[in-house]
Amino acid sequence: MHTSYSALDTFKTCPLKYKYQEIEKRKTPKRVEQVFGTVVHSALKYMFLRDPLYPALDEVINFYTQKWKEAAEKIEWKNLERKEAQEKMYFEEGIKLLENFYKKNSPWNFNAVELESRFQINLEDTDTGTTHTLAGFIDRIDKDPTSDVYEIIDYKTGKKMPSQEMLEDDLQLGLYSIALKDRWPALPANRIQTSLYFLKHNEKISAVHSDEKLERAKGRILTIIKEIEKRMESGLFEPTPGPLCNWCGFRPICPMWSHEYKNKEERQAPDEAEVAQAIAEFFEIKQTEETNKKRLGQLRNIILTYMENTAVARVFGSPGYITKSVGERFTWEMSQVKPTLERLGKWSGILEPNPKKLEELLPTLPDKDREEILSAREKKSVVTLKQTKKK
Repeated sequence: MHTSYSALDTFKTCPLKYKYQEIEKRKTPKRVEQVFGTVVHSALKYMFLRDPLYPALDEVINFYTQKWKEAAEKIEWKNLERKEAQEKMYFEEGIKLLENFYKKNSPWNFNAVELESRFQINLEDTDTGTTHTLAGFIDRIDKDPTSDVYEIIDYKTGKKMPSQEMLEDDLQLGLYSIALKDRWPALPANRIQTSLYFLKHNEKISAVHSDEKLERAKGRILTIIKEIEKRMESGLFEPTPGPLCNWCGFRPICPMWSHEYKNKEERQAPDEAEVAQAIAEFFEIKQTEETNKKRLGQLRNIILTYMENTAVARVFGSPGYITKSVGERFTWEMSQVKPTLERLGKWSGILEPNPKKLEELLPTLPDKDREEILSAREKKSVVTLKQTKKK
């Protein structure tokens, strides 16, 4: 398989989006967020180009302004009435990000050895003997002349910053480290630093991936690829709705959203009218359930307070009576229990399987053992209805 990190990330986010985008090669309108990120990245690349001198801040802003004007014409705006205001807002946000970044990161203070560096690596699946190719781009690679450490820098225009633990297990940064080691095999892992630069916060967070974590990253990548190959055989690419749906260009054809995009004539069909009534009644009943549940809690507190204040164990009313009973529940300090049960050979008998922890453990296992465990995995379809109110 020939793929990229962005394609693998798309699959993890939503298998159906992966199918539309990577297999069926469907095109979607260019959203303002995508265009904004692309233009800012191109301006940052220009900032570190030495030809023969580094550009001044004014030159960077002029470059960004020209690129934005060219790119903004290709944006398909969801709300034409707000087009002018939104375009102005994004344009000014880009200038602000670049100005703040330039002041804190004067390009002549860094030794940027590569900009938007393309990589291509081969990962071998030892179980099947198949070789997979992963390609991609690295925004910037610096080399510190004093420590001989190479730093891989990836720019982010989003707001959310991950924790240090999440950063050290970040699959994208792990892949970048693997790519650099693939290019220079003699380079030790501890001389490769990976960093995410969050432009909105003007902050950089960094991590160094050990050889063990890089092997784990390879295992995780191969696990995702195998899952994709299985889906391609079965043809099942289910949608996974989530917060990112708001930025997905496939919403009109996605089964999770396509009903919302039906026109008025289609919604007036007899079956549509019936389901519309059912949806309205569904929400009404659920709201009543939630209101009743909340009120039951309030009534319970009133009754218990009265029983405690009057020292009675049962109260009577016209519909019937309510009895208070007191039981005991125990919690265990498992770290103290474990040595005794292990000595008796009983510890494994009280452990419950944890599917989530098992999923996290799988990428760290040898290929043969991982496949053996995966062969015992069963997939069950469970139908649930979850209501979400419109804002």
